[in-house]
Amino acid sequence: MRHITLAALLLAACAPAQDSQRTTPAAFANKAASSVPAKQLFGVKRSASAQRPAPFGSYAKGCVAGAAQLPETGPTWQAMRLSRNRNWGHPETIDFIRDLSRSAARMPGWQGLYVGDISQPRGGPMLSGHRSHQIGLDADIWMLPPERLDLSRQERENISSISLRRANGAYVNSNWSAQHHALLKAAAEDPRVARIFVFPGAKVKMCETETGDRSYLRKIRPWWGHHYHFHVRLNCPRGARGCVEQAPPPPGDGCADARQWVADILDPPPPKPVDPNAPKPKPRRDYTLTDLPQQCAAVLSSD
Repeated sequence: MRHITLAALLLAACAPAQDSQRTTPAAFANKAASSVPAKQLFGVKRSASAQRPAPFGSYAKGCVAGAAQLPETGPTWQAMRLSRNRNWGHPETIDFIRDLSRSAARMPGWQGLYVGDISQPRGGPMLSGHRSHQIGLDADIWMLPPERLDLSRQERENISSISLRRANGAYVNSNWSAQHHALLKAAAEDPRVARIFVFPGAKVKMCETETGDRSYLRKIRPWWGHHYHFHVRLNCPRGARGCVEQAPPPPGDGCADARQWVADILDPPPPKPVDPNAPKPKPRRDYTLTDLPQQCAAVLSSD
């Protein structure tokens, strides 16, 4: 496939049908940067930028320079859904996944990890799916214990993870195991990790069954969905000045918070009254390149 440069994409997307001879390429590029959805620019990149590794911006509004690619298959992992080309991340994220997969491989019934989405080759907004995963510091880990690590590319497109939730996420189901608890605990105890998102029933189950040090539970937070996988978010790497840190979790182990989530699932609070005269909320606008940190333009245009 012929390589499409950023400049060509910008010009093609924004060149007007008339008056093109009177508009400079720079004007086209400026117009494109403020009008073309950034997901279209980042979504076509197939490889990382030729830059020093660096995350820019926040987890849901940024990009990543010099990303590393998680190999499709390793001794203790396989990257899934390869057609998405989302097995890229900051080198610290790739190292973390390798380390966690080795921990998983030591658990009964697990050969390692099936790894879901990390990031696009240059991060940024995605064409589909996540709002986060933009700076190469987020990773989705499947709940399915790998029994084999020789899945073909086609098998990785067709296989699905397993759900661990029951009662819409209020409880875990029979797929939950001590190994899931141990894996989440190992991830949370890693100092590189800022947050782990998992469905409320899993957090409450861990709160009920943990008999040792409970400090790691603070990092594990209940969130909608996240019953087929759990979402790991790393801290900004040391010295990454352009990276916006995740806010620290509230004090304590967070168990009361998770129990309240469960209570609200089982007995939903009444909906808030709607003001008929209130203006309708505006639909969320797609980010453009000008919405992202200024470094992201160089990330896109790099070889």
